[in-house]
Amino acid sequence: MKVARLTLVTQVVAAAALLLGSAGAWSQADEARAKKIAGGSCFLCHGAQGESTSEVFPRLAGQHAEYVAKQLSAFKNGQRKSTAMAEMVSKLTPDEMLALGKYYEKMSIPREEAKEPQLAAMGRYIYHNGNKFSGVPACVSCHGQNAEGAANLPRLATQFSGYIHTQLKSFNKRDRTNDNAVMHVVAEKMTELEMAAVAEYVSSK
Repeated sequence: MKVARLTLVTQVVAAAALLLGSAGAWSQADEARAKKIAGGSCFLCHGAQGESTSEVFPRLAGQHAEYVAKQLSAFKNGQRKSTAMAEMVSKLTPDEMLALGKYYEKMSIPREEAKEPQLAAMGRYIYHNGNKFSGVPACVSCHGQNAEGAANLPRLATQFSGYIHTQLKSFNKRDRTNDNAVMHVVAEKMTELEMAAVAEYVSSK
């Protein structure tokens, strides 16, 4: 009886080891695939290390994997509009999108000081306190103390201020509709100056 039990335990352990080994192999395969995709097309706009070549294109380094995958999916199904991105993601599978997200999530960009300190100071106040006179809520409640975001919310820290400003304007005008509807309510109350200020502040976090 003891021998039979030992045999059963041995089989279970062996099966578990096989599964773990298989998962590790798949993980390596996914990362290799993501690296190949990124090196084939993504790097042209987003940089070899996700650092981006222009504020027109978002920095992907350090961005949450799930959020990246969500945006790629939105570009593919048309929820988020971009002719260039729609073409880039047209053949990507959900697994490849997540693999790309994990690939870029591992990267990092050095923090940079705000180019306009006074503007950033205004943005800091709005980010942490909102504007009670116009009804703009504090950004910190969703995006985190250090603008780190979460799996379903973008990391804003170290992102180009110009890119963030552009996205806030898109939410303000409701040109961008694929993300949380809360952003429409928030952005429509923000002035151009407030959007620029918040963008300048979080980019230096």
